[in-house]
Amino acid sequence: MSIKTADLCDDFASELQVCSLEFKSFGKNKSFSGPIATVSVFEDNVLVKEALKTIPEGSVLVVDGGGSKKCALMGDRLGDIAETRKLAGVIINGCVRDTADLGQQNIGVFAIGSNPLKSIKEGKGDRDVTLKFGDVEWTPGHYVYADEDGVVVAARKLN
Repeated sequence: MSIKTADLCDDFASELQVCSLEFKSFGKNKSFSGPIATVSVFEDNVLVKEALKTIPEGSVLVVDGGGSKKCALMGDRLGDIAETRKLAGVIINGCVRDTADLGQQNIGVFAIGSNPLKSIKEGKGDRDVTLKFGDVEWTPGHYVYADEDGVVVAARKLN
C-alpha cells in the first residue's frame, strides 16, 4: 500500500476515525487497506472462517472477538484461505496463533495478541453488523487503512 495512515490523517483528519487499540502485526504485509466486512464472535471462529471464504477479494475482515485473549480466532489455515482468496487483510480484536506461519503468508493480519489455544466451534455470533471497539465504528462497506503507525477508518475510499 502506497498510502500511509499518517498522511491520511494529515489530509483527511475530519473524515477519519482513528483506532485507539494498539495492534500487533502478524501477517507478511505490514500495511493494507480495503472495504470492511465484519464478524462479531466470542472465543468461536466458525463465522470467521465462513466470512473468509465468502467476502470479496480485496476486502478487510474486521473481527470483534470481544478483546478475549483466552484463545485464537485465526491461525495458519484461515490465513491460507485469506491469502488464496486475495483478501487485503484481517483485523482482530482478539488473538491469533501459528504466528510464524502467518508471517510468511501474503496478507495483512493485525490482532491484539497471540495464544496457541484454538477456539470453540459452535458458530455463534453475527456477520455484516456495525462493530464498536477501539473508539471506532466498523461499518461494513466503509474503508480501513492499516500500517505500522495504526489503523484508520473512513466512510469512503480515500486513494
